[in-house]
Amino acid sequence: MVDTAALLSESLAAIAACDSSTALEEQRVTLLGKKGTLTEALRTLGGADPETRKTLGAALNQIKEVITDAIEAKKLELAGRELDARLKTERIDVTLPARPIPNGRIHPVTRVIDEIAAIFAEMGFTVATGPDIEDDYHNFTALNIPESHPARQMHDTFYLGRQWTVDGEQKNNRQPSTINRPLLRTHTSPVQIRTMQNGKPPFRIIAPGSTYRCDSDITHTPMFHQVEGFVIDQHTHMGHLKGCVTEFLKAFFELDDVPVRFRPSFFPFTEPSAEVDIGCKRGKDEIKIGAGEDWLEVMGCGMVHPNVLKNCGLNPDEWQGFAFGMGVERLAMLKYGIPDLRTFFESDVRWLRHYGFDALDISSLPGEL
Repeated sequence: MVDTAALLSESLAAIAACDSSTALEEQRVTLLGKKGTLTEALRTLGGADPETRKTLGAALNQIKEVITDAIEAKKLELAGRELDARLKTERIDVTLPARPIPNGRIHPVTRVIDEIAAIFAEMGFTVATGPDIEDDYHNFTALNIPESHPARQMHDTFYLGRQWTVDGEQKNNRQPSTINRPLLRTHTSPVQIRTMQNGKPPFRIIAPGSTYRCDSDITHTPMFHQVEGFVIDQHTHMGHLKGCVTEFLKAFFELDDVPVRFRPSFFPFTEPSAEVDIGCKRGKDEIKIGAGEDWLEVMGCGMVHPNVLKNCGLNPDEWQGFAFGMGVERLAMLKYGIPDLRTFFESDVRWLRHYGFDALDISSLPGEL
C-alpha cells in the first residue's frame, strides 16, 4: 500500500530543495517520468481491488496535480533568480563596434542597366523613361506596326480591362477602339515615340525599363528588361549606327576588339534593319566572347523608318536617325556567366549573394566598371 502522505511530503521537499533549473528538471523526471516514483505508484493500481483502486487512484492523481503545480512555481522562481544573477555578472561594452550585418546585394539586372547607361552617357546619351501601361497607338501604331502584325495578338501582348486613361483623360467605352486599347508595353520603344512627340530634335536617348509579353519558358519570361536607344538628327547614317554599337559592345564586354557582324533583318519601325552578332567561341559548358568561329546574336537595330518620324510630327526629308534595342537579362547572362534566365526572378537569396554586387561596386564611368 502506497503511503500517499509521505509521498507528497517527500516530493514537495525534494522540489523545494532544488537550487537550479537543471536540478529541478532532474527532479521532475524522478517524480513524473516514465520510471518516476509517482508513475510507478500509479502502475500498482492494476493489482488492487476495485475499492482501493478508486480511492488510491483519486489520491495519487491529486498528488500529481499538486506536484506539477509545485514544479511550475519553482521553475518561475528559479528563472527569476537566474536572470538576476546574469544581470549582476554580465556586462555589455557599448563602446565596442556593432556586429557586422550582411550587406544587401545589387541585382545583376540593375547592375547591367547601370553599366549600359554609364557607357552611353560617355557618348552623350541621356536616359528617358515612360509608363509601363501603354496604349495601342504608342506601343504599335506609331511604330509602324500594322493591325495584322502577330505581335498585336493576345498570345504576345497583355491587354488590360476596358477602363483606362489616355493622355490624362479617363475612358470607359464598352467597345474600346484599337488605338486606345490599354496594355502592358511589349518593348521600351514607346518611350521613343513619346520623346519625339514631346520634344524637339535632335535626340540622343536611351530608354531602359521593364517590358511584358505572354511568353514563359527556359529562355523567356513574362516580364523582362530592355534598353532602347535612338539618335535623331539631320546627318546620322548607318555608319554612325555601326560605330556606336561596336564601341558599346567593346566597352560593355571590356574587350579591346570584338568581332561584330550586322545581318539584314526586318523590324516594322526601322528600314533598313539588322541583327547584331558578336564573335564567340563555344566550349562544352561555356561561351567565350571575343575571337572565335561562332557568332552570337545580342541586339537588333536599324535606321528609324520614315513613317515613325511622320507619326511623331517630324519631316523625314529633314530628319533621320537610328535605333537599337537589347535585352538586359541576355547581356547579364553572357557577361557574368548566368546559365538560366528563370533564376533572375526566383528571389533566391543564395543566388543573389553569388551573382549580386556590393552596393558600393556600382560605377558611374565605363572606365571604372
